[in-house]
Amino acid sequence: MKRIPTYRVIAAAMLIAALLIGVVSWHVEAQSEFMRGDRMPYDAFDRLPKTDLDMSGATIHVGFAPGDIALPKEKILDWVKMSAKAVSTYYGRFPVDSLRLLLVPVDGPRVRGGTTWGYRGAAIRVMLGRASDEDDLKRDWVMVHEMVHTALPDLDDRYGWLSEGLAVYIEPIARVQAGDLAAREIWQAMMRDMPKGLSQAGDEGLDNTDTWGRKYWGGAMFCLLADIEIRKRTGNRLGLQDAMRGVLAAGGNHEKDWSIDRVLATADKAVGADVLTRMHNEMGPKPVTPDLAALWRDLGLKTQGETLEFDDSAPLAAIRKAITEPRAR
Repeated sequence: MKRIPTYRVIAAAMLIAALLIGVVSWHVEAQSEFMRGDRMPYDAFDRLPKTDLDMSGATIHVGFAPGDIALPKEKILDWVKMSAKAVSTYYGRFPVDSLRLLLVPVDGPRVRGGTTWGYRGAAIRVMLGRASDEDDLKRDWVMVHEMVHTALPDLDDRYGWLSEGLAVYIEPIARVQAGDLAAREIWQAMMRDMPKGLSQAGDEGLDNTDTWGRKYWGGAMFCLLADIEIRKRTGNRLGLQDAMRGVLAAGGNHEKDWSIDRVLATADKAVGADVLTRMHNEMGPKPVTPDLAALWRDLGLKTQGETLEFDDSAPLAAIRKAITEPRAR
């Protein structure tokens, strides 16, 4: 057998290593422009090849940043469409006419987070684990959460609790209404997680307490209480869903800058009751501590060990049912 000189083997190995390093470096550099800073990379996104999805009269432009993903592209696009359907079910239509959706592959399984912008048109960036499987996408809440953000006008940072609270509260309800989750599952999650939004020692009102618990779950608590109060005031005909559809119908979405007063007044007008404005006047400047145990009891939520039972004879049981029932568009 003819021997290959050692120096040639070494040279070949070095060449292959250099090529591999170059490919990896190119992928890292190419991907980095999609992850750099806290702004949406609109210009870089617009250079990507895209797949356009038509959803409820809107177009979602889906672009993939460089990098491999285990799932076929078709499965990922199905997840996007499923998420958009849930949001459209809740709002009666997709919140914006055009959405840029950037999917960035990252290490590991599952969806790893997302961010929404509107300053140059509605845009979402979602970090998708390369090893994600179909179950990961079926269970995912991030995509719906971010899409819900597109339905609310951009607010001053101190009112981030309303933006995040709406997304936390609406996301699971939208998925139930679309048939992707069971109502029992989301009420059990609310009972488990809503106490994270209660005020702690030293906290102020929602407008002036920027902790994670108060922003996300304190905001979600505000939304639940508002939903219940609107339904009480309207004989259970209308709820927060109708109020937020009213904001959208008035031209409010994430591409617009509105004051919180305008958002709440527009929502109140849609349901014919000053619920949101009044509640903000109470919960915005000072801490309010609802009796959650009494609220769960009135809604007819009873835990038996690890399971949740519904008590349909409870005072607010009809409201609990109405919150998750699909509404006509």
